[in-house]
Amino acid sequence: MRLAARPGFLLVAQRECSWLFHDRVALLLIFGVPLFAFVVLTTVFSHPVIRGLGVTVVDEDKSDASRALVEYVAASPSLNIVDRSGTLSTAVQDIRSGKAISAIYIPPDFERDLKAQRRPQVVGFYNQQFLTAAGIASSGLNDALSAAAAVAAPAKRAAPAPASIGTMAGETIALVNPQKNYAQFLLRALLPTIIHVVITLAAGYSVGSEFRRRDARAWLESAGGDPVVALVGKLAPLFGIFLIIMLAVPLFLEGVLQIPFRGDLPLMIAAGCLLIVAYLSLGALLQLLARDLATGLGLAGLVASPAFGYAGVGFPTVGMNAFAQTWSAILPLRWYMAVLLGQAARGLPVSDSALPFAALAGLTILFAGLALLRMASLKRKGWFEAARPAEQSEIDRPPRGVGGAFMAEWRRVLGTRSAFSLLFLAPLVYGIYYPQPYLNQILRKLPIAVVDNDLSDLSRQIVETLDASGALSVVVRAHTLAEARTAIDRGKAFAAVEIPPDTERDVLKGITAHIPIYADATYLFIFRSTASGVATAVGTLTSELVSRGARSDGSLVKAKLASSSPADVLLQPIFNPVGGYASYIVPAAFVLILQQTLLIGAAMLTRTALATGGGVFAGVLGRGVAHLTIYLPALALYLVVLPRIYGFSTLGHLPQLLALAAVFLLATSFMGQAVGAWFTRPENATILLLATSLPQFFTAGFAWPREALPEAAIALGRLFPADSAIDGLVRINQLGAGIWEVAHDWLGLWCLALAYFLLAVISALAVKRGHGHAQS
Repeated sequence: MRLAARPGFLLVAQRECSWLFHDRVALLLIFGVPLFAFVVLTTVFSHPVIRGLGVTVVDEDKSDASRALVEYVAASPSLNIVDRSGTLSTAVQDIRSGKAISAIYIPPDFERDLKAQRRPQVVGFYNQQFLTAAGIASSGLNDALSAAAAVAAPAKRAAPAPASIGTMAGETIALVNPQKNYAQFLLRALLPTIIHVVITLAAGYSVGSEFRRRDARAWLESAGGDPVVALVGKLAPLFGIFLIIMLAVPLFLEGVLQIPFRGDLPLMIAAGCLLIVAYLSLGALLQLLARDLATGLGLAGLVASPAFGYAGVGFPTVGMNAFAQTWSAILPLRWYMAVLLGQAARGLPVSDSALPFAALAGLTILFAGLALLRMASLKRKGWFEAARPAEQSEIDRPPRGVGGAFMAEWRRVLGTRSAFSLLFLAPLVYGIYYPQPYLNQILRKLPIAVVDNDLSDLSRQIVETLDASGALSVVVRAHTLAEARTAIDRGKAFAAVEIPPDTERDVLKGITAHIPIYADATYLFIFRSTASGVATAVGTLTSELVSRGARSDGSLVKAKLASSSPADVLLQPIFNPVGGYASYIVPAAFVLILQQTLLIGAAMLTRTALATGGGVFAGVLGRGVAHLTIYLPALALYLVVLPRIYGFSTLGHLPQLLALAAVFLLATSFMGQAVGAWFTRPENATILLLATSLPQFFTAGFAWPREALPEAAIALGRLFPADSAIDGLVRINQLGAGIWEVAHDWLGLWCLALAYFLLAVISALAVKRGHGHAQS
């Protein structure tokens, strides 16, 4: 005999557990989506070191020296020569089409000028639109070309060279993550990001399902009429489940992927608990405010889905505009990431993580308090006792032909609040909201520490040059490296520059002085920016020293440069030449936003459309054309209007953009219809598809180059239309490629459109047949 439980916390929790483990959508969201993300992301980053980036060689000298230089490039582990016989025009085509990320130009008479010590110039071009791959390619080109030029130079004459001013060379040393492991940097941050989206959606689904699908009155009665007990008891099972998942993440990272955890475990467990409570409370609060499941889930997605950009992991908060910094400050994820990376990656003392932990705790208390206050307010207003109408599905007359399906879909979109918000309002909101963290484009005045152990006129000049740099600001003048390291650990500086003793003496004696640069590689974008800024400043000062007392274009300067570097290696970025982060990330993200909103919207409406009857073939095609016309304004906004407002490159021709984008939208619509036919409720599309956005972004070969992706990850990415669309549309619009240079993307989208059209037709037939059997 089953004993009846008394109303209270345990009864509410028991009721929720029973629902959770009998609701397939909840199980898929809580367990299936994180598992999918874990598998995809760990597969993507299974090759943490990027190798084999494509290089096109343009050798107009064809001498022994030029061939030797090319072989040095071929031996570079990060580079792979894909074409040795091209011209400058074919090299540009290779870069625009994606065959290569970079190109090398060796001028005529290279060997002759090298022997004559005329310092011939070798130019390395690299496509900086793809910022991550460009950084690896430029570093590989610089190392390979400089080493090759030094070896290819003729033997120096035996006569002693006259004494001259020496040079300075910066040497970057990574304090944390010395291997500059992208997997350690990104995977550690991405997995909690996925989980926090799932937490928010799960809380929203649990609370929002009470509005019509379940019984809100029974929920409150099981808590004895106490709204606080009702909400806490409902969210408690989710807290337990997600706590286990959060604890499993570091075990998986350290035990399976060998990514070490260096910090304080109790502190991280406490921070993880706060993160879970914060986003459970936020998901519940949004549902209690909207009091509509689909609308509340849409708001949850708007807050949680782009939070990774505002968390300061990819682009640091110090470089964001005022709005982004303010918004990120009220997101618990930002403060959790600060605690996580400080503890797990850097092993900071607990006291150094006190500030972000306190901010995380404060936001958790705030969101939990607001959710509980909203529950109490609804209880006082009698909302739980009020009868609410049952869910109704209006069955329209069966549409006739493609035109009828087209018009019926337009009516459904305009007549359904959640669909209208998703397909019309969401692209506008995301277009303004998503790019905000990145709009400053590049990092300026990054704080650094300086340890001057020389205390000479030259060392003071070095410090002044660093501080005058547009990229750097000397904010800490430390006496020891330990003091500088403490400044880095506490976030006061991102790097420390040590000026060794006798630096001025070595330079005056004609010896190369080495300047160590100790930088934190926890955040790789900051690491590259600070190291590059210091190297540029030191190089500028070195050039001034070399040219002192002589014309900068005079023979003495040229002789000195030739003796230190036989060839002039010029690295020239093309496409996004300033390395703007927004120009890099936002155009690709726009395409993914278009896919996800249309995919969810199409899936949301499909089951209702199938219930109205009508021809299956004509219905799928008509709805696809309707979605295409609905998304034409969003397409123009993302590909034409906003890039010009934000200052992105727009080299593409509109007809070519439209030719590829139209097929992309059709493929996405058909995919949404094929999937949505199996969703019994419209909101299931948001619940199950929203959290897959971030894994898709890293399988698309944009943020993480295809050369580092395993075949399984590439194959998975090809299943989504955004994969080919990101590559094709970015290359047309940002690189100026022609439609035939991205023909592989265009044909791939046509194949997906046809395949998903057939699957949508088959799914519709299967669902209708199953519905007919159920009625009979």
